[in-house]
Amino acid sequence: NPVYADGISLIKDDLGLSMIINPEFAAASEIARTLRFPSAIKVETFAKSRVEVINYRIVPGSILCNVKIENLKSTVKSDIFICAIQRGNEVFIPTGATELMANDIISFLASPTVVHEFFKKIGAHSHKIRDMIIIGGGRLTYYLTKMLLQVGIRVKIIESNLKRCEDLSELLPDAMIIHGDGTDNQLLHEEGIEEADAVATLTGLDEQNVIMSLYTAQYAPNAKLFTKIKHFDFDDMIKSMDIGSVIYPKYITADHIIKYVRVMQNSIGSNVETLHHIIDDKVEVLEFRIREQSDMLGVPIEQLKIRSGVLIACINRSGKMFIPGGKDTIELGDTVIIVTTNKGLYDIENILSLKPTHADTV
Repeated sequence: NPVYADGISLIKDDLGLSMIINPEFAAASEIARTLRFPSAIKVETFAKSRVEVINYRIVPGSILCNVKIENLKSTVKSDIFICAIQRGNEVFIPTGATELMANDIISFLASPTVVHEFFKKIGAHSHKIRDMIIIGGGRLTYYLTKMLLQVGIRVKIIESNLKRCEDLSELLPDAMIIHGDGTDNQLLHEEGIEEADAVATLTGLDEQNVIMSLYTAQYAPNAKLFTKIKHFDFDDMIKSMDIGSVIYPKYITADHIIKYVRVMQNSIGSNVETLHHIIDDKVEVLEFRIREQSDMLGVPIEQLKIRSGVLIACINRSGKMFIPGGKDTIELGDTVIIVTTNKGLYDIENILSLKPTHADTV
């Protein structure tokens, strides 16, 4: 409840809780983060926001189609690092010889500046979001609107419940509140849905959200779409629809719990600092901090026996981020970003083929 949101730290301390999760706030944060890169499906941050991991679907006819990853830099002239690909139902860690195809969902790693430049170079939607229409006036909408107004984005909320409209008008005086039915096509056009930079369908009904997003995609093809889904029953069907970024508050909640538990599994030599799931929870991206000496430190990466399905994506050394090559080494004090299709890595040494993971030993 937003009533408790401002005092959440006090509640946590008073009740002796380790963690408090606000599903609607977490979902709103994910939408706001993705809005920074409108072409992205999902955005996660690492290394104190110095590095972004972006999910992006390659559209047919893109300059990226039929390009091998080893030729990507010369083709696009951008320093992105593709670390995972979803092709249909298959998810895999690519090699330099992997050829990109239309409708691939790629996960790539880069600094925020490079991400913006990359989207411009491939002709993807990259202009700044100036205004947004939100259909549905629930708690998620409340939190999201507060975040957007703080960064200067104009927000228009369409809500069918008159009492809720009145409440939102008091809570969010800088937003425009429209009393009406979001499924009313005439109303949507009157409120300028064709010109909106972004549209989010956040009602309590999954079916209604999907239908409104499909309609918006037809009449506002350049708008960034967000669709809230509460249930997983039609997950496979939804994946085939053009409804933008799908937001699952329940999944986001579960993901926060998993991240907390994994980060708390401190090992002797290194710790999981950050953990994110990408590509439908099939790939993990972990950030390890190297706190103690290990036999693998100082050894060129090309000489390490790294497990299949594991990729060393980035190293942060004294604030300098770089994508390592075969001659580079991992050193004490580094933070290392690992991308893997293996679940259960809890120590940096688990990337080696001879080291069992926690999952292996249970």
